[in-house]
Amino acid sequence: MSRKEALELLKKYIKNDRMIAHCIASEAVMRNVAILLNQDAEKWALAGLLHDIDVEITNGDPYLHALEAENILKPLNVDDKIIDAIKMHNEVAAGIPRSTTFQFALACSETITGLITATTMVYPDKKVSSVKPSSVVKRMKEKHFAASVKRENILECEKIGIPLPQFAEIAIKAMCSVSDEIGL
Repeated sequence: MSRKEALELLKKYIKNDRMIAHCIASEAVMRNVAILLNQDAEKWALAGLLHDIDVEITNGDPYLHALEAENILKPLNVDDKIIDAIKMHNEVAAGIPRSTTFQFALACSETITGLITATTMVYPDKKVSSVKPSSVVKRMKEKHFAASVKRENILECEKIGIPLPQFAEIAIKAMCSVSDEIGL
């Protein structure tokens, strides 16, 4: 599946522009993480782009979200490892612990995009280019951490051998590369 086809598919299921931007940001982060880890960057990026394809049709239900994605993607012959990573990014629905580098990477990559997006909101210019890795690390330690972001998922970057400050830097750079597309 090409990126163009994947983006058209995503837009068929997701109407909220902020959610589409989140998926594009996750795609960029996954591509950069894959390159760093010497993995298939296009496969990982596709998982990042499509990871929330079912979020609107499941109303974000934590017990359904990501499982419905499998029903959408399987008939399109999307690679099983991509589908598994998408399913596993939501540990509540899958009910099975993540076990592969690909699964850990998607969970932490898509989660940090939310934290970085939330962090941009505290800057006057509201641009991802204003965010520093140290700001992300600091926000991770705050008591009133971003409500929709799971700290544990971001910390899974350590399980794939990337320290949090380095992971934050990779994610910020990736999001800067698509800042016009995501509106940040």
